[in-house]
Amino acid sequence: MIIAYVLAKFEESDKKVEINWKGLIEGGLFEFLHRIVLTDIKPPVFHKLMRRKGTELNEWVLDQLQNRIDNIQEKFFEDVRTYLFTSIWPLEKKILRAAHYLATNWEFRIIYNLNKDMYGLESTKAAIENELEEHIDLIGVQRLVSDKINAFIDFVGQLRFQQRWAQTPRLPETSVMGHMLVVAMLSYLCSIELNACTKRIVNNYFTGLFHDLPEVLTRDIVSPVKRSVEGLRAIIEEIEKEQFEEKLLPLLPSAWHKDFRYFIEDEFESKIKTENNEIKLVSSEEINESFNKDSYSPVDGKIIKICDDLAAYVETYFSISHGITSETLINAHNALYNQYKQKKVAGIDFGELFEQFNIGIK
Repeated sequence: MIIAYVLAKFEESDKKVEINWKGLIEGGLFEFLHRIVLTDIKPPVFHKLMRRKGTELNEWVLDQLQNRIDNIQEKFFEDVRTYLFTSIWPLEKKILRAAHYLATNWEFRIIYNLNKDMYGLESTKAAIENELEEHIDLIGVQRLVSDKINAFIDFVGQLRFQQRWAQTPRLPETSVMGHMLVVAMLSYLCSIELNACTKRIVNNYFTGLFHDLPEVLTRDIVSPVKRSVEGLRAIIEEIEKEQFEEKLLPLLPSAWHKDFRYFIEDEFESKIKTENNEIKLVSSEEINESFNKDSYSPVDGKIIKICDDLAAYVETYFSISHGITSETLINAHNALYNQYKQKKVAGIDFGELFEQFNIGIK
């Protein structure tokens, strides 16, 4: 989805093409759910199956998903069906397909350099390159081949290998990048629950997606360390901001910097942009009442923070449920539950969500 963002921004900024950002986000989420149901099928096999039995597989996927997603929102299930069975959002679908192959190619390059003599590797390499050639009309695909933006993708890609909760055994292991995606999706789901305007949905999703991006520069500094010395958290945030400005931001086109800063800076503060384009901190309740319009470019930072903690809480839940636990995990699980068990923000009952994953171990 980070690659999809980059490709879409190039289409928007260089070709002046209008991007359906909400459609891009939903397409990514719908495809994610689709692939979860079909498990981890190798991409060439997956695409061959879809070409030959796509309709039947889509119907089966929807059947598996219906009871799980029926209560998300009135139109959500039908939106998934429409996406899978019609040709809506052709550009956004093309961007997502290209992003899949670029991500696959990024991972494949690592494998290829270590296993050049492995049987079948050259044919896999050729298949990936052929698929990328099919998307060469996207300017972002052209730029990622040779541009410095490729260095940005390389930087971000490191988060795929950076593990969360590094100081305690845990199952299943979660990468920082995986955690970022979960927070983004939870932020999207909360946004549609609030009947958020389109810009608010898009801002919340990408703020959630990018919220841990500075960790590629500082690594994951665990919360107990941040709390160990008074003022340490503020210093860490200052270092992250400095390194982000010096090392990551220059890899992006300057025209994107303003939007990117809006996602990254004060990411856990609810905010809007005023008529004078100044950033104003507000509450999510105030956004609901007065600023739920695209012109205000609202962000529910407080809700994104809760989504971040909810993702961490679920990570503790899964590990403890699998029988892999520690004092650290149990303490974190109980602390997060106690913090949010009665929490409501802008009409969303987060206490109810946290209750769903409460282990009940003291």
